[in-house]
Amino acid sequence: MILLDVKDRRPIYEQIVEKLSQLMASGVLAQDTPLPSVRSLATELSINPNTVQRAYIELERQGYIYSIKGKGSFVSDISNIRDKQHEKLFGELAEIALNAKSAGVTREDFVEKAASLYDSAEIRKGIGK
Repeated sequence: MILLDVKDRRPIYEQIVEKLSQLMASGVLAQDTPLPSVRSLATELSINPNTVQRAYIELERQGYIYSIKGKGSFVSDISNIRDKQHEKLFGELAEIALNAKSAGVTREDFVEKAASLYDSAEIRKGIGK
């Protein structure tokens, strides 16, 4: 379910937040799906339970999950998650477009390259990369 990269400079809890939010946004973890308990995920990943707890707290703070006392943590409304990710991605794209325009890249070249990258991402996703 989650693979951690020990060479990644980011803290482990941030990697967990990123991986779980990606699973939620892609629909692998549907709305109201229970997440693994803190202890079971910590055991599965061979990490300290406090690290998982910190990731769950951050996911809840960002609105990705909600907790029910005594029952666990569950995935929030997926459309809300996708909207947040789209907003973030479009913000990054706007910055890239501004940089491209400043560097003299034509609109046609920018759109063509973006479409090519988007299409190749679909192919890579389909083969498991």
